Amino acid sequence: MSTAATYPVMERFPTLQGEGAWTGHPAWFIRLGGCDVGCSWCDVKESWPVEAHPQVTVETLVKEVVESGLPMVVVTGGEPCMHNLGALTTGLSDAGLSVHLETSGAHPVSGTWDWVTLSPKKFKACRPEWYLEADELKVVVVNDHDLTWAEEHAARLAPGALKFLQPEWDRREKVMDRIIQRIQRAPGWRLSLQTHKFIGLP
Repeated sequence: MSTAATYPVMERFPTLQGEGAWTGHPAWFIRLGGCDVGCSWCDVKESWPVEAHPQVTVETLVKEVVESGLPMVVVTGGEPCMHNLGALTTGLSDAGLSVHLETSGAHPVSGTWDWVTLSPKKFKACRPEWYLEADELKVVVVNDHDLTWAEEHAARLAPGALKFLQPEWDRREKVMDRIIQRIQRAPGWRLSLQTHKFIGLP
């Protein structure tokens, strides 16, 4: 493990995974700073500037997860793949942890992962190689067009990848009925909710 490697870290904390296939599972989250995707509805815009966040060593990040006793760590952002994540994933994996990634796919594949959540955004195109890396596709739905756009991404996934439609938090009441109707008509899609927000977890 390269303990000399450092990453800009906005926050790290114990919680439950709130979204997608691993909803309800205990996890340690590492939120890296830096994002150039720029979603207008992003709820962590403070993560965007890289220089706003302190550099933390891989050694410290791994030590914190191990001491938490949680078996799963989720690396998120911002957009974590703006950074070379090889040293971080090696350190976490060597410690016996299950290592998950949440990415928009806008940057090259980086790191070695046990689970990849691909959540492409309209604001910056997803790179083609990510579709074969994704274990699950999670499309955030803001309007009707996003439902059609979601199918375009799903068509590029590897066989067996899971597919989720998730209402954007502030528009959930406006789009929920249409999401449910789409899932009922299009087998293979499932509903993802930000359950951590409903119960007050980070």
